[in-house]
Amino acid sequence: MSSSLEPLTHQPKNHPEWNESYYLCFSDRKNQLSGMTRLGFKPNKGEAMAFFLLFLRDGSVAGYQTVEAIKGYPARLKAGGMVHEIQPEGSCRYRFDGKMAVTKDPESFPKAREHPELISKVLPVRMDLRFTPLNQTYEYSEHMTPESLELGRKSGDEHWEQIALMNGEIALGDEVCILDNVMGQRDHTHGVRDWTGVGNWLYYVVWFNTELAVNPAAIVADDGRISTGGFLFKNGRNIPIKSMKIIGQKFRDGILPVSSELQLEDADKVMHILKGKAGPVVPLPFKDEHGNVSVLAQSFGSFELDGVQGGYGGFETLRVVQRSTRSTCGNDALI
Repeated sequence: MSSSLEPLTHQPKNHPEWNESYYLCFSDRKNQLSGMTRLGFKPNKGEAMAFFLLFLRDGSVAGYQTVEAIKGYPARLKAGGMVHEIQPEGSCRYRFDGKMAVTKDPESFPKAREHPELISKVLPVRMDLRFTPLNQTYEYSEHMTPESLELGRKSGDEHWEQIALMNGEIALGDEVCILDNVMGQRDHTHGVRDWTGVGNWLYYVVWFNTELAVNPAAIVADDGRISTGGFLFKNGRNIPIKSMKIIGQKFRDGILPVSSELQLEDADKVMHILKGKAGPVVPLPFKDEHGNVSVLAQSFGSFELDGVQGGYGGFETLRVVQRSTRSTCGNDALI
């Protein structure tokens, strides 16, 4: 479909942690292969970051991360072996060429750098995927309440989402996986993201088919207030999610997601119940200079919407693990 595209880059604000990031997730049920990649740029710090996870059919995970120096704003959306090419008409191409470390237990991946014995193998990986949009780009903040915008300000200023069909191939060593009309979704955000100060959050990217998907997102403040964002995609329409009630969330050790149940109210004043169960989890710790620690959990899960089963997609949470009395936006991933 023809799709209007948001501006790809924005003028950085005067904050060292201002960043612009580009995210993609996809899930191929035929090949039992799911992946997520993020490019992040901090021009005020002269820093570019690439992150890439592949959840493999045997339950293991392959991971890649790099941080490199840049001067000013990048001419291309590229860091290390990862390239995101986003065209003005809305089509995209995602390419990767590099080596990925595989750990049999996804939860051990963050420890692999300090404990290389956890790495079962290193795979040469090539990816070349094409992104064909299914919906018009949806921008969160245009549809959020003033209270939700204020609560969510530490997660960024603007946030775009778009659903698509993915086609192409991923080569894992000698094995080549052909992706044929696989569901995927991109995300584009800019602003200051305070990983350790934003609070707890959830972010699900859920697909049922090419006519039904849901993307709820929430930040939960210490006092229980919720910053609600996201949308329901149904029969060609983007329907904003106006409010959310978290009926329940289960975590292992208080950190790693197990399941959840949400009540969502959309802009048509229709209530929905979304239930989800997380799959294997990769926990990504963030720590700032004052000792605040949060854990971003990346997973793919199964979902049910209003009794309709068969939903699948990204299951992401951020949990505060340790909080000091001081606060800062300067934080780094401990991976």
